[in-house]
Amino acid sequence: MKIAVTAANGKLGSAIIESLIKTHPANNIIALARSPIKAQFLTEQYGVEVRAGDYDDARQLEASLQGVDAVLLVSSMDEPDKRIGQHRNVIASAKKSGVTKIVYTSIQGSSTQAAFAPIVKSNWQTEKDIKDSGLDWVIGRNGIYIEPDVDYIDSYKAQGVIVNCAGEGRCGYTTHEELAVAYGQMLTEAKHYANIYNLNGNPITQQQLTQYLNEAFDTALTYRSMTVDAYRQDRINELGQFMGTVVRAFMSRYR
Repeated sequence: MKIAVTAANGKLGSAIIESLIKTHPANNIIALARSPIKAQFLTEQYGVEVRAGDYDDARQLEASLQGVDAVLLVSSMDEPDKRIGQHRNVIASAKKSGVTKIVYTSIQGSSTQAAFAPIVKSNWQTEKDIKDSGLDWVIGRNGIYIEPDVDYIDSYKAQGVIVNCAGEGRCGYTTHEELAVAYGQMLTEAKHYANIYNLNGNPITQQQLTQYLNEAFDTALTYRSMTVDAYRQDRINELGQFMGTVVRAFMSRYR
């Protein structure tokens, strides 16, 4: 069984390949990347083949998916109005290339909250497109990655505080490694066919997260909540309009 993983140079895509390589020969795994040169580390580390995989280039995708049995579609990081078409390119190219199974990394969330609704709705549309594709399919809906909080620990230390708009809401965190194991099983085990899985750990509050980070990194951080509007502006100032709105929406949905 030959498996292709899209966005393979990203953190989730590369984690999935690292997990797959433990149980599958390297010559049965294909890494797809918009910029193949950025994914060459996967060849160097694991011996997998890297092919071009630009979501906006249907012909390129069709060529790169030749000989592939199952494809893992990592959700695009583009704006919602572009993502649906990009995902449709992958689905259509997979069908034309003879792929028989597609697994999609979707997200959890409500479609009624204004800030996050367009992102959730675009993912739901892709879920529908996949179900209607005629391919075997499995869908995972990811919770919030814990890695950004861990990677941000030095900044938290400098500030002495974790600040966001989640308040007393509970977030279901997970790690890229945990997700990678789950997606590897979805790709290779027939029993998951036509299933949708919510992939997250036990939900915790930001106070609990702060406590866990203090225990892990020997810090004395505190948590402070702020308004949704104030947090939105804070994230936009640091990350830009689109990503700032995305991050704020992720946190505000747990209020």
